[in-house]
Amino acid sequence: MALTADQREALFQRYEGGPVLLRDAFARVPREAWKWRPGPDRWSVHEIVCHCADSETNAAMRIRYLAAEENPVIVGYDQARWARVLDYHHARIELALAAVDVMRAHTVNLLRHLPESVWSIVATHTESGTYSAEDWLTIYAGHLEKHSGQIDRNLAAWRAEETSPGG
Repeated sequence: MALTADQREALFQRYEGGPVLLRDAFARVPREAWKWRPGPDRWSVHEIVCHCADSETNAAMRIRYLAAEENPVIVGYDQARWARVLDYHHARIELALAAVDVMRAHTVNLLRHLPESVWSIVATHTESGTYSAEDWLTIYAGHLEKHSGQIDRNLAAWRAEETSPGG
């Protein structure tokens, strides 16, 4: 079902506001909790932020492929593998945050100037099949919101562990 112009605008605004939510959530985390993991195979706050930077880089390219390529193909990736192989704990967190800011700002500008015809383009995603520009917008409008909440949950779990007997 196609989004209306008003629905699309609401998603643009959520997309545009995502970096502030991420930075605000990150700012609440004390440095000593940045690399703490809430469990095996769970990401630390540091890894979440680095994932967001890589995801935003991928997202920026995905919407450009959708808009500009004939018969676009969107390539999936294994985000857990990226976190492990790219050793996110050794990445500079301030650069990851800056990458999110820049990629979102750069892409918001693009989104607001795309022709109406782009919103009906459908690509092939290597993992999920059909993938439209509207799918992209719906997914990424909420992506940083989701990870900001994850950071808050990590912080709450870290604090609970710190204040528990033996913590």
